[in-house]
Amino acid sequence: QVQLVESGGGLVQAGGSVRLSCAADRRTFSSLAMGWVRQAPGKERDFVAAINWSGDITEYAGSVKGRFTISRDNTTNTMYLQMNSLKPEDTAVYYCAARQGVMSGELYEYDYWGQGTQVTVSS
Repeated sequence: QVQLVESGGGLVQAGGSVRLSCAADRRTFSSLAMGWVRQAPGKERDFVAAINWSGDITEYAGSVKGRFTISRDNTTNTMYLQMNSLKPEDTAVYYCAARQGVMSGELYEYDYWGQGTQVTVSS
């Protein structure tokens, strides 16, 4: 079992920036592929970004490419999502997720989930 805890959400104005963190409680963090997923009010969860175990391969949803950056620090068991040029449509609960094996853009392939952190972007 892997415990994931997100932090860093909050209220930000459009055009602003926020950095989310996801802390894992497991020493084998470096063996896990990680991802960020978001769920806007009244909508299904959507893939945002993913990163492989070493951090040198990343993947992004088209809606965030060029604005968001996913990264990880295996020495501190932490993953990040730097969110720039935020838009009101980025408002959502953001979840971090982890899986054994290769990086994935498919939500059903993730084994472990955090509780989520709210990001609200005002216009």
